[in-house]
Amino acid sequence: MQQPRHASWLNDSSWSENGLSPTGFIGLTTFAILALELALIRWLPSQVRIFAYFNNLTLICAFLGMGLGVALGKRLPGLIHALLPWLAVYSGIVSFAGPLGLTQIHFPDPSVYLWGAENANGMFGLGAFSLLLLGCISIFVLAGAPLGFLFSRLPTLKAYSADLAGSLLGVLCMTASTALHAPPPVWLALGAAPFLVISRRWLSVLGLALTIAAGVHSIEGARFSAYNRIDLIRDETGMALMVNCDFHQYIYDLSEAAISQPNEVGRLMSACRAVYDIPFILGDAKKRALVVGAGTGNDVQAALRNGMQHVTSVDIDGVILKLGTQLHPERPYDDPRAHQVENDARAYISQYRGEPYDVVCYGLLDSHAMFAAMSSLRLDNYVYTLEGFRKSWQNVSPDGLMCVSFSIYGGSWISDRLFWTLQQATGVEPIMIDHQMQYGRTFVVAKHPERLHLERIGVPILRKPAKGLAQTRLATDDWPFLYINPGVFPTGYVVVLCGLLSVAVVATPLAYGKATLGRDFDLPLFLMGAAFLLLETRGITSLALLCGSTWVVNSAIFASVLLLVWLANLAVMQLSLKNPKPWLLPLLLSVVLVWLFNPEWLIGLALPVRALLGGLVLALPIGFAGIIVSLLLARSTNPSASLGSNLLGSVFGGCLEYSSMLFGLKWLALMALMLYLLAAALISHRCVTSTTQD
Repeated sequence: MQQPRHASWLNDSSWSENGLSPTGFIGLTTFAILALELALIRWLPSQVRIFAYFNNLTLICAFLGMGLGVALGKRLPGLIHALLPWLAVYSGIVSFAGPLGLTQIHFPDPSVYLWGAENANGMFGLGAFSLLLLGCISIFVLAGAPLGFLFSRLPTLKAYSADLAGSLLGVLCMTASTALHAPPPVWLALGAAPFLVISRRWLSVLGLALTIAAGVHSIEGARFSAYNRIDLIRDETGMALMVNCDFHQYIYDLSEAAISQPNEVGRLMSACRAVYDIPFILGDAKKRALVVGAGTGNDVQAALRNGMQHVTSVDIDGVILKLGTQLHPERPYDDPRAHQVENDARAYISQYRGEPYDVVCYGLLDSHAMFAAMSSLRLDNYVYTLEGFRKSWQNVSPDGLMCVSFSIYGGSWISDRLFWTLQQATGVEPIMIDHQMQYGRTFVVAKHPERLHLERIGVPILRKPAKGLAQTRLATDDWPFLYINPGVFPTGYVVVLCGLLSVAVVATPLAYGKATLGRDFDLPLFLMGAAFLLLETRGITSLALLCGSTWVVNSAIFASVLLLVWLANLAVMQLSLKNPKPWLLPLLLSVVLVWLFNPEWLIGLALPVRALLGGLVLALPIGFAGIIVSLLLARSTNPSASLGSNLLGSVFGGCLEYSSMLFGLKWLALMALMLYLLAAALISHRCVTSTTQD
């Protein structure tokens, strides 16, 4: 192959002589890209608050950057030499987000409740957020350049196999770092250090050192769980626990000594104690209580204080549970009556088969993070759905009650949604207790409402919401978007997504050259990439319902998808498959199955059976799509451009994913089906044309 002619560092391919084979370089590059992508997806939200609610935009930026980088890499492989220096600059900005005023930037879109971050006047926030996204895109443009150069030096399927194997190993290594609660410097080192093997330049060495140093600086005494950055701040009322630079909960001392203080702090503690006691003083049954979103233990201590004989406390974040065990002044988790469970609340409730609870308490459970990088869902979205409340209600004893506490800082619309979702789930009209602690309101439903001791409540009790059922969109498993403000146009979302698509439209011709919409841009693979991301997102949300929204489940799904695509590519190589047409109909039929699939069909089965059958439904279309993509890459006259087209398709699919906020999650499978149908028509036409020419 003819080497690049010019002496510029942009097309310097001397890194290809560093001792590794092209296969090894591809695997090393994709390992690093995946690790760096996951590192930024975890690190950015811990430094810049708004990223905690838009993790999937980081993923879209990574796909866009890689797609452009792969296309540019064939001509300008030396772009890789700029990666580590630029990553150091970007990491430095992120590390000093606080002093630079970036940590608490607002997102000007009141259509989605972001705990105050949706400030309608936050145009500075929109600009800063957009620049950070552009910076992220540029990182992956540089990182993807070696792939474009190396793909043309190997048989296509062999190169693609190395690509997938490296990606899978990157996911596994980042999963291990998550399990060990490793801090940001470890994440960044896993993603950045491999690039030093490719670019052995003193500036790259300096860039790596500064990147890791930025990760070290960003810690500032914080702890890191699989879901959150956790900071602890003491004040006169107790200890505040912050997640992702935002207030999450207090660790209160509500003992007799604390509430008896003859000062303002004592009066405040007394008022807080009265609120925490509400779920456990309304009824007479005191045998068993369930606290979901138990956190550091305030609700658990209230249950114990009011005589509950057995208290199960559930929280998805094991680090927060551990902090409650170590730091709560009343030591609720040391009580033999208290039993800790580290799990997703919805998963625990759905899988529970034991004795019913006299009190089911939702303890101001709220999320400040997304449950997966490929979805716009938050960790707690499935907890507050119609089906989720029904599951909880089934576990309430004949004399029991269920309480849901939630901050209504965003407005009465969120209170209305919770009221009517609870009413429809239980058949009982909730009682609303307007205590206003942390802008909170508690909704109570009981098997026998007439037996509740409402006289024990010293705060206002409300009976009717602001809007009726007909005016309220309920949260369901298909539309679990509790935080979407009805009737408000999502201006901020649309601006950001249109901006990303505009970048793609402008940059794609620059990356692909004159043949952008001709020979070099692979439209079928573009459509396959878009459909695949939608299909994967739908599969992840379905399996989250079946198995839980924990990081273990998400990591297993992500790794399984890569493994399945790698096996599909291996099958194409070993079986010498040539024609993609026979695989189109099985693909389309399997996508129809995903569209029709309802996780509730399997929810009554044992967890392993549920995971196996649900995983099989997802695996079928992914396997067929993997075979087709491998065959299309093998037939491509420009594999680098075809791979880039597939990655850019993922960008389009990631933007389309946001439409689920309007139409629901099943809509994603329907869109994927339409995209696959269009791709199938183009592939069939291409195959017919190829046969005719032969």
